[in-house]
Amino acid sequence: MSSIFSYGLLPIRIMAGMVFIAHGIPKFYDTSGGYGFFQSINLPPELFIPIALLEVIGGLAILFGILTRIASALFIIEMIGAIVTAKLSKGFVGGYEFELLLISICLTLLILGPGKISIENYLLKREIFPKGKQLYLKTTNTEIR
Repeated sequence: MSSIFSYGLLPIRIMAGMVFIAHGIPKFYDTSGGYGFFQSINLPPELFIPIALLEVIGGLAILFGILTRIASALFIIEMIGAIVTAKLSKGFVGGYEFELLLISICLTLLILGPGKISIENYLLKREIFPKGKQLYLKTTNTEIR
């Protein structure tokens, strides 16, 4: 019998993937506006397309459970950057609370991996980067099945 934690990650992963995809796709409809926004917050406009691609491709990776740890780590970096460059001055409520929530979700996925219902576990029969699970086993002295 498998641990409930292995299956409990599925709704978290699905929603996180959908949120990142939903924020990435519209960026391709108004690239000139995105370039202008990046210039207004003193970021190189050349970063706009890679960030939009990260949100769509990384969102799909998290949604389907493949390379989840890598995508989560990249999203943590992106959200920290968004907070520091654009949201910090707005305060917590109405400012950076959403990004902090996404960071906490991605941190959970980074530590625990994609869970049982994922492409990594279904097709490959293993996680591509299982370090978080090994760390969890060492700290709790329990077995995840």
